[in-house]
Amino acid sequence: MTANRDAEVSPIPAVSAHAALVLLFDIGRDVASEHDHWHTHEHMPERLGIPGFLRGTRWTARDTDDADVHYCVVYEVEALGVLDSPAYRERLDHPTTWTAAMMRHYRVMRRALCTAHAGVGCGAGSTLLAITFAPAAGAQHEVDRWLIDDVLAGLAQRPGLADARLYRNALAAAMTTEQAIRGRDATLHSALLVTGYDEAAVAALAADELAPERFAAHGAAASETAARVYRQAYALAAGEIRTTLDASSPVRGGSHVDAGSR
Repeated sequence: MTANRDAEVSPIPAVSAHAALVLLFDIGRDVASEHDHWHTHEHMPERLGIPGFLRGTRWTARDTDDADVHYCVVYEVEALGVLDSPAYRERLDHPTTWTAAMMRHYRVMRRALCTAHAGVGCGAGSTLLAITFAPAAGAQHEVDRWLIDDVLAGLAQRPGLADARLYRNALAAAMTTEQAIRGRDATLHSALLVTGYDEAAVAALAADELAPERFAAHGAAASETAARVYRQAYALAAGEIRTTLDASSPVRGGSHVDAGSR
């Protein structure tokens, strides 16, 4: 790898996140509206209030003939240890009443506590291609070389694309109260997340350059490779949370406005 390519692919530039929690799950269409209300107004702000959590994004996909809504949720964190911190474990083991109710609707949850192995670009586009995979026996180096040297280098500079992150599962997730409610989670080995502002450009990657057969040709286990295209539904950064103000009240010119001040 050349010095110039090293500069393009590493380090991870987005919000200084060196690790992430990657979640893939389904929710029935009949409860998706309540789920999204809860996730937007209670759950994600709660998670982003934990020290070390930097940014959360929620992505959804709705297949025409599917009874479920497919979700990908990513929480970027300062370091892997944040995902095993006492503050995070306290929330996992003491869910709110609403959270406990929502956990019962989670299906086929895959949850991975990951390090950010490589990345290009910054920010996030409106469309996400999420590819989960695992290397075949003895093929980890081959998959890494292909993705980092051949795929990621320059990817974010292409028209229609914004950024890409390669995440690798790095920490076993302990059983928690939340997980006990929804049932034991499955996990994943690695995930490549590519975002873009042009849905067609992202979909083209999924159909050709980053199709499952391309992964298999470069050392990934065919049975472990899956891909889906999502649209961004919500994003929140830790610095956006108003911890001392009523979030339902308006802000004007940087100052809180309440009825008594009008």
